[in-house]
Amino acid sequence: MGWLTEPFLLELQQRALIGGVLAAIALAVVGTWVVIRGMTFLGDALVHGVIPGIALAVILDFNVLLGAVLAAAVMIGGIELVHRQTRFSEDTGIGLLFVGMLGLGVILISSTDSYSSSLTGILFGDVLGVSTSDLVVLAVVTVLVLGVSTLLYRHFLVLSFNEEKAGLLGLKPGLAHVALLGLMTLSVVGSFQTVGTLLVFGLLVGPPATAALLVKRVPTMMLTAALIGVASVVTGLVVSYHANTSGSATMAVIPIVLFFVVLAFRSRRPSAAPASA
Repeated sequence: MGWLTEPFLLELQQRALIGGVLAAIALAVVGTWVVIRGMTFLGDALVHGVIPGIALAVILDFNVLLGAVLAAAVMIGGIELVHRQTRFSEDTGIGLLFVGMLGLGVILISSTDSYSSSLTGILFGDVLGVSTSDLVVLAVVTVLVLGVSTLLYRHFLVLSFNEEKAGLLGLKPGLAHVALLGLMTLSVVGSFQTVGTLLVFGLLVGPPATAALLVKRVPTMMLTAALIGVASVVTGLVVSYHANTSGSATMAVIPIVLFFVVLAFRSRRPSAAPASA
């Protein structure tokens, strides 16, 4: 037991644990909708798309959340512009903005004196550097994600399976889609200090994808994904402490490894039915 508890005797490790748990819960809830709707590519692009906004906020010393939201708005607007003004599919716009926004972010960061440390912090996070203010932001983000997901559960659910039906039922699929993108942005930005904007994708997709292999109902999938995410955070911090590895990277890799372990040892029964309410 000492091997498990020793890493959390330090205050910075305790803050890392709390921050990681909050991030895991928020990302698990949002990630469940991302996996069910098949928005993984868009989610990955959005993760990269907020980097210029975060970089600009760091350079000009204003609120990081505001910078990320502005960058996400530009990203989403650009994707819609490409889709509507050309014959290309939405994936083409996503791919273009994916690379463009990431490159712009690196260019902005490279203009600072602390290029290397700033880039590393934004892309890969610093779980041991989580401050009390970061925890407050994460707590607010987690509450907002849980609250909005509960209030708009029916909207998100119907939208995930049939957008036309959502429109016929008066559930405003366009507004629901924007709300979901907003939750994705909030969860990514709120978690970037903990696991970084790139590694956050592991906790966004890994736990929900693993949960989808194990359960069918959406609420149960969210709960299972949250438990997997929390377990990944705890395990990642313990392993990184004793193995002297990056805490953020270790936390992000564990749910991916777990997914393939579950996939490999999954019993040979007929394919599971799609997720349901």
